[in-house]
Formats: sequence, C-alpha cells, structure tokens
Amino acid sequence: MQILTGGCACGALRYQVRAAVIDAGYCHCLLCQRTTGAPVLAWASIPIEGVAYVAGTPSVYRSSAWGERRFCGTCGAQIDYRDREAPTSVSINIATLDEPGAIPPARHIFTAHRLPWFEVADDLPRHDAGA
Repeated sequence: MQILTGGCACGALRYQVRAAVIDAGYCHCLLCQRTTGAPVLAWASIPIEGVAYVAGTPSVYRSSAWGERRFCGTCGAQIDYRDREAPTSVSINIATLDEPGAIPPARHIFTAHRLPWFEVADDLPRHDAGA
C-alpha cells in the first residue's frame, strides 16, 4: 500500500493517507462549487481510519444537514468532506495531495449541476446525481 501525503496551501495542515482508495471522481454539486469556488471538485473516498492529520487541527464547517468539510483556518483550503450517511469514509480533495496525479478520478457525479460553460472532455461515466 502506498502512503500518500497532502496538506493545505500555507502548510499549517498536513495529512497522511494509509489506505486504499474506495472511489474517486469529479463532483459538480452546488455545495462543492460554493465551498471551493471552482466549477468541479476532484475527490477520493478513503476509509476513515486510513486518513490522519499529522500537523495542525482543521477547522470544521457544517455545509449541510448531512455533511461537514474540514479546512485550514489560516489559508482556507478545503481538505476533506464527511457525510453522516457514509460514516466509515472520508472524501479528500485530490488537489490537496502532494502528488495529485496518484489518484485518477473514475467518474462524474451531480452532472445535473454542471455549469453550462464547463465542458467535460473525457469519456468517464456521468451521473446526474451522486451514484
């Protein structure tokens, strides 16, 4: 098993991933758009026991009735998302990895919310909602 590392933009938060990826994809939902300021978020779902913060303590934002996001209180970088309906996993933001190319996304979710000017050029499976 490969150990992956990552962190925020300013370096105050650092984390390690010591588990196999369950799933990875691109999320086009409105909450991901608004919390990242980007048209899409690349995420990787990891067993929760395989993700550990090794430097700093993340701030927590409850972004919905079902989920919360951890982010750096200094630079604002969003690191992970946790869903109460999936309590055994955590979704890390792939771009916060030191080697983001190590986890290729496999699908698109919530494409019903894809911004009309954002073209998806790959042939990955697409789901109007989270599938």
